[in-house]
Amino acid sequence: MHRPENILLQQLSPAARQQLLDHCEPFELVLSAELSVRGQPLEHAHFPVEGFLSLVIDVDSHPPLEVGMVGAEAMLGSELILGLAPTPWRALVQGAGSSWRIGARQLRVQVQAIPELEALLQACLLARLHQQTLAAACQRYHPIAPRLARWLLMSQDRSRSECFHVTQEFMALMLGVRRVGVTEAASHFQDSGLITYHRGELTVRDRQALEAQACSCYAADKQIYQRLMTAKR
Repeated sequence: MHRPENILLQQLSPAARQQLLDHCEPFELVLSAELSVRGQPLEHAHFPVEGFLSLVIDVDSHPPLEVGMVGAEAMLGSELILGLAPTPWRALVQGAGSSWRIGARQLRVQVQAIPELEALLQACLLARLHQQTLAAACQRYHPIAPRLARWLLMSQDRSRSECFHVTQEFMALMLGVRRVGVTEAASHFQDSGLITYHRGELTVRDRQALEAQACSCYAADKQIYQRLMTAKR
């Protein structure tokens, strides 16, 4: 079977990748674990191999809201190239799996030692900034159902599976809407044969149809990644 890898690391030359991995350690991504604390600098960067993370913000007494998602296509901690500043969000494990973990200060040492790593992290950070800007507009202007379709597709992409665990309560929190809105949209998708959902286990049955239901931000998000990550080469 094909061994999963972090796609970002695969873009480094073999020598540069091995030099970086010599300073990394395997790390288990436990479901719902918190990998960063809002208002404090990151202690570690993560290159997910399997599983994925949600970046969530807390505003006053409101429920947390997702502002980004990180899987094997990217990394947690690209902003460390700018310094050891406090983060405005929390990183939560949304899909269990594993990652390569490296200390924040050691990552900055390796960035100085490996020029192509610095260029890669700069591109990754820029892509995330563009994607978060798009997410803010999506949150403001698009209805719940197209946003839910987009979110499910993004989750499936990063889980690398047709099936993944998620609760309706969690989906509502990530989308910043009431649970009843997610329930209605998810029920419509299920009745239409796009997904099946039972006791927290969701399966995408008709991906093509789900993509047709998603807002334009899903395709735009992928285009941003492809354009910026290709431009760095």
